[in-house]
Amino acid sequence: MANALVVRRSLLPKSQKGTRAAQYVRMSTDRQRYSIENQAVVIAAYAESRNLTIVRTYRDEGESGLKLKNRTGLVQLLDDVQSGRADFSQILVYDVSRWGRFQDTDESAHYEFICKRAGVKVSYCAELFDNDGSLISSIVKNLKRVMAAEYSRELSVKVHAGQCRLASLGFKQGGPAVYALRRELVDPGMQSKGLLKRGERKYLHTDRVRLRPGPLHEAATLNWIFQQYVMGHKSAAEIARQLNAKAIPAPYAQSWNSRLLCRLLRNEN
Repeated sequence: MANALVVRRSLLPKSQKGTRAAQYVRMSTDRQRYSIENQAVVIAAYAESRNLTIVRTYRDEGESGLKLKNRTGLVQLLDDVQSGRADFSQILVYDVSRWGRFQDTDESAHYEFICKRAGVKVSYCAELFDNDGSLISSIVKNLKRVMAAEYSRELSVKVHAGQCRLASLGFKQGGPAVYALRRELVDPGMQSKGLLKRGERKYLHTDRVRLRPGPLHEAATLNWIFQQYVMGHKSAAEIARQLNAKAIPAPYAQSWNSRLLCRLLRNEN
């Protein structure tokens, strides 16, 4: 039994490995047409038309394509390819943008080259070109990479401009409210729909969130903190000790400390 044949995934016959493929799917939050399900349908049709069997799935959900960081699916895929654990000869991806919207198009090409060097081809199933290394496909692919990167840059500018506009109108752009303030949900007519609890968020695109004063006892404590700091010239650490000594509840069931107070004192809201 010591000489028994052990078949490893990385040592599969080329004839068998050539019909096996892995799929990589990624969805951020930009468009519903890029949902995991929609990508899988297109990839499955592509695989069937070429007699390929999908044996592995790598996925990144809710992850931006700008950087490799946090994309555990793509990181694992590249690691399997480089280590020789890959038991497939092709990687099926919906299109160039799902592989990544890397700001440096050379980075996108680098990750694809890693796979190519290991003998694993990357195929873009929804693209009109075949990624066969020909001059035309190389030109179109690089153009697609530039377009993907430019789209993300333009989207960032538009999102930032939209957030600045909403902030100038007095609406809150995410995150919890600070001490002595509360988040209030309002409809397009600025009519209140109630206060949002911690962890709650709006679900209608037309609704907005604005800040409003919290309980009177928190407002009184906040005024006292500023009085002690500005007029009394007391340090944040000293103020925190007095608040804890008086058993005044701190936000989110914490105890008062200088770090918490400094954030509070510097908050423009």
